[in-house]
Amino acid sequence: MDYTIAQANLSKLGYLDLPIPKGMDLKQVILDLKKEKNAVLLAHYYQNKDIQELADYLGDSLYLAKAAQNIDADIIVFAGVHFMAETAKIINPSKKVLLPDLNAGCSLADSCPPLEFAAFKANYPEAVVVTYINCSAEIKALSDIVCTSSNAVQVIESIDRDTPIIFAPDKNLGRFLIKETGRDLILWDGSCIVHEAFSFEKIVNLAKANPKAKFIAHPESESQVLDIAHYVGSTSGLLNFVQKDDADSYIVGTEAGIIHEMKKVAPQKTFIPAPVEDDTCACSECAFMKLNTLEKLYLCIEHEKPEILMDVKLMQKALKPIEKMLRL
Repeated sequence: MDYTIAQANLSKLGYLDLPIPKGMDLKQVILDLKKEKNAVLLAHYYQNKDIQELADYLGDSLYLAKAAQNIDADIIVFAGVHFMAETAKIINPSKKVLLPDLNAGCSLADSCPPLEFAAFKANYPEAVVVTYINCSAEIKALSDIVCTSSNAVQVIESIDRDTPIIFAPDKNLGRFLIKETGRDLILWDGSCIVHEAFSFEKIVNLAKANPKAKFIAHPESESQVLDIAHYVGSTSGLLNFVQKDDADSYIVGTEAGIIHEMKKVAPQKTFIPAPVEDDTCACSECAFMKLNTLEKLYLCIEHEKPEILMDVKLMQKALKPIEKMLRL
């Protein structure tokens, strides 16, 4: 991808190896730089807690897409993964959009190559194409409407019941939507390695050891995991649930970064990361999300790169299905 090439070029320039003065208060310097450069920081809940604390806008994909619509700053810094920064650029083509590390990709987005998806789509010429926002700009440009996990049910239900629907790229979210809406969706075979890492057996054992804890899960998880959840919802949906629900403890089946915000909004409650198959890891973390660090964030704002640069025609095509979603 262009991102890899761009990152390699930056590495040759020594961008990520630029020195950071010893003793620098990175958090304060980042706050000062944002003010000086009229920059705003958008951050996903899956970022590390230090970056979350610095964000001007902190949320899930839907919230951040909406926030990007109304930003009047000169620079948008996106602490997330590249499809998120792409979306911000598509919505704000005239603004400078930065991503601290261009290698911050997405296994789900990578599971849907544009040429292969275009061929898949051609097999169903009558179908409406609904794509999860966790995909590349090229895939969005091949879509009729985009959705997030927060509004996916609403998007599916907005389409005439007699119209066939292709849903991509997440097969697990697609299966969840089939169950929730009763629609017979045509699914692309993609998935998120973070949400597929959860161990059904270990979750069951953990639930037995914590009988008062409710298991909550993101719909990108596999069906057998979702079947035993007390609640299934988007990142923001999970966050809202733990605030309003009357339980005192929860086993959390999504990327562990959300637990920082959960502890802030419900400090009296206990949150246990859902276990994964890999015995070397205690919880499921997105390695791509965690590529963004305070050091890279500082270098990014100070030097105003890496910048997201995209083809104008591609942005125009990808904008249409995003705007359709936002109108809903």
